[in-house]
Amino acid sequence: MVLGIIGLFFAFALVSYIIMEAVRMSSDKPMYPNTTHYDFSPVGLHGSEVFREARCTSCHRAVRGGTNMGLDLDGIGSKRSMEYLESFLRDPEATYQTRTLDHGPAPKEAAYVAKLPEADRKAIATFLSELRADQGSGAARLPVGERSSFVDGMVKMWAPEGWKTEYTDIREEARVNAENERKHDANAK
Repeated sequence: MVLGIIGLFFAFALVSYIIMEAVRMSSDKPMYPNTTHYDFSPVGLHGSEVFREARCTSCHRAVRGGTNMGLDLDGIGSKRSMEYLESFLRDPEATYQTRTLDHGPAPKEAAYVAKLPEADRKAIATFLSELRADQGSGAARLPVGERSSFVDGMVKMWAPEGWKTEYTDIREEARVNAENERKHDANAK
């Protein structure tokens, strides 16, 4: 009886997989939306070449290439500043303010990154800074800027009473930052 149930479960999983693959292969739309985008400058394009030549793809994934052994870097430009990326490539453990697994002083596997010429590290940092994520995607720093009745309801229901005094809503922070940028741009003109 138990083996029959396990067999039915396995058959159902196999049939479901075959149907999903058939739908995926016949559809002209991607199954999973691409939420990262890039428009490389000449320095960023050179940085992507250095990134691949320096074997960074043996641990990291970027522009949908490489492996997932390390951090997926698609969208990292939306999370980290150019200064942070340059600092990390120069001295990762000082940037993290702790020991890292593979980056940092030798004999770590990726210690060679800090020893790359400054121009190559800057090119890689430019490449990474140009890997942007759509706002609201999992790879983005900030969620979608609009209010969400679902999120607001969950916060109201589950957040502790002192939450609003202790933390700020990053959607509000994004709105204030955008407003300040508009004012700065208007004053610059």
